[in-house]
Amino acid sequence: MKMYLIVIPVVLAMMGCNSTEKQQKPVDNKPAREIRSGYANVNGLRMYYEILGKGEPLILLHGAYMNAGGPIRQTAEKLSLNRMVVVAELQGHGRTNDVERAITYEGMADDVAALARQLKIDSADIAGYSMGAGVAVQLAIRHPQLVKKAVLISGSYSDEGMQPSLKPMIPQMTASAFDGTPMRAEYDSLAPDPKRFPQLVEKLKTLDTKSYDWEKDYVKIKNPLLLVFGDSDAITTNHMKDMFEKQGGNVMGDLQPMPRVQLAILPHTSHMGVMDRIEWFIPMIEEFIGIKK
Repeated sequence: MKMYLIVIPVVLAMMGCNSTEKQQKPVDNKPAREIRSGYANVNGLRMYYEILGKGEPLILLHGAYMNAGGPIRQTAEKLSLNRMVVVAELQGHGRTNDVERAITYEGMADDVAALARQLKIDSADIAGYSMGAGVAVQLAIRHPQLVKKAVLISGSYSDEGMQPSLKPMIPQMTASAFDGTPMRAEYDSLAPDPKRFPQLVEKLKTLDTKSYDWEKDYVKIKNPLLLVFGDSDAITTNHMKDMFEKQGGNVMGDLQPMPRVQLAILPHTSHMGVMDRIEWFIPMIEEFIGIKK
């Protein structure tokens, strides 16, 4: 029981799920706006996607163990008042099937790029949360022609940016620890094959315990970036500073041009809690991507 209580909150924090309070009740996924949905055959996946609104495209990417519902749906609905928002469910998540390959940031980025091509989207703004932020970084690195501006919410370019206290807890996670949680209930209700949940857990454990460092590619990204974090995030404040400064941030904006990178650190906010701050960061995203009221 003690291990269950320790690991589950940590995993939810790392993977970008709802706050502990919100995990006590099912997420209301009833859409407030019209949603067009479909599947695209990309790289062996039957990838599920939703489209809300009209206008210039914005691709929205969820965190691990998440799907197109919950806070991602809420974010998409608000942004779709002025944009066409495409929400992609990534490999093994939501209604998108899993296949016999590892889940990697590079592979998920290629999947999203292939989806964009099928939807005839030549370029788009990208916004990703947690795991989705990592995918967004890889999109900017591997498919720069697709990305106009990128919003990275609680993401990093290196596993060294992860809070040290979190790393040793991830390997302890088991599929059975999710039994009885809303997260597992959502997976079972949406997944093409609910029996694959243990495989998903193992793949995501591998993803989050594998060392990676994209710094040399990150610094070459020319796309404007908006970095959003909680001040008590799963990412260290030192890494937030590195991500900001390595893209030209930390200058005297009154004396020289403003940098193409922007930084927002949300007060009294954890990694999970970032997605409880939609009302805070949506206006920041709208200004960043040029939505005029």
